[in-house]
Amino acid sequence: MLGAIAGDMIGAPYEQIPTKSKDINTVVADFTDDTVLTVAVADWILNDTDCATTIKNYARKYHNLPYGGLFRGWFNSSESKPYYSFGNGSAMRVSPVGFAYNSIDEVLNFARRSAEVTHNHPEGIKGAQATALAIFMSRMGTSKEDIRREISARFDYDLHRTVDAIRPGYSFDVSCQGSVPESIIAFLDSNSYMDAVKNAISLGGDADTMACIAGGIAHAWYKELPVDVVDEVRKRLAPDLWEVVKRFNTVYGCEL
Repeated sequence: MLGAIAGDMIGAPYEQIPTKSKDINTVVADFTDDTVLTVAVADWILNDTDCATTIKNYARKYHNLPYGGLFRGWFNSSESKPYYSFGNGSAMRVSPVGFAYNSIDEVLNFARRSAEVTHNHPEGIKGAQATALAIFMSRMGTSKEDIRREISARFDYDLHRTVDAIRPGYSFDVSCQGSVPESIIAFLDSNSYMDAVKNAISLGGDADTMACIAGGIAHAWYKELPVDVVDEVRKRLAPDLWEVVKRFNTVYGCEL
C-alpha cells in the first residue's frame, strides 16, 4: 500500500494545478485524505475492527484534510449510514485489501466491505473491487494483458485505450467510472512505478487520487519503490500513520 500513499503525496500538488505533461517535478509533498483513509483500511484489516468506526476515527483525527462534503458529513455524524456514493474515494483507500488477501473471492469481498460503508452505489463498489483485484493480480505475477482482459470483462471497463489517447480530452472527474479505468490504464501503460504515477498525473484530472490508485497497482507489479521516495514518505507521514504502514508491511510481507 506504500505505493498508493506515495502516489497520493506525489500527485497532491497537481490536483489544483492540473498538467497534461509527464515532464513534471515528482516531489513527495504532504499527505492528503487519500493517505489517511488508506491507512484506516489497513488498520481495519490488521485489527479486525468495525470498518466504518475505524475510518471515522482516522478522519476525525485528521479532520483538516480536503475530504469531500458528503464524506465529511458522514464522519461527523453519529450515524454510519452509507450515502450511495460512486465517487473514487472507495478506490483510493482500498489498496491494503489487494495486498492482504490471497484469493480473488477474499479480495472482492473485502473490497466491497471497505467500500460499502460509504460508497454503496454499484459503481462505487465496482471501483474498489477493480482496483483491489488489479493489485492482487499484479502481486501474483499475472501479465498486464491478462489483468487488462480480466478487469475489462469482469467490470465492463474499457481498458483498451492508451494514456496518450485519453489525455487530450480528459478532464477532472471524481467518479469511479470516470477515473478508475483511466488510473488502471496509467499502470498498464507504464514501464516503472514512477512512470505509472506520472501517467496518472499527466491526464490532468484528480491527480492525487488517480496517482494513488495507479501507484498502488504499480507497487504490486514492480515490487519496489525508489529509495528516495520511501525516505521522503517516511519523513512526511505522521508517526502514527507510519507505524501502521510498517506493521502492515511486516504482517503481509510487502516490499518497502
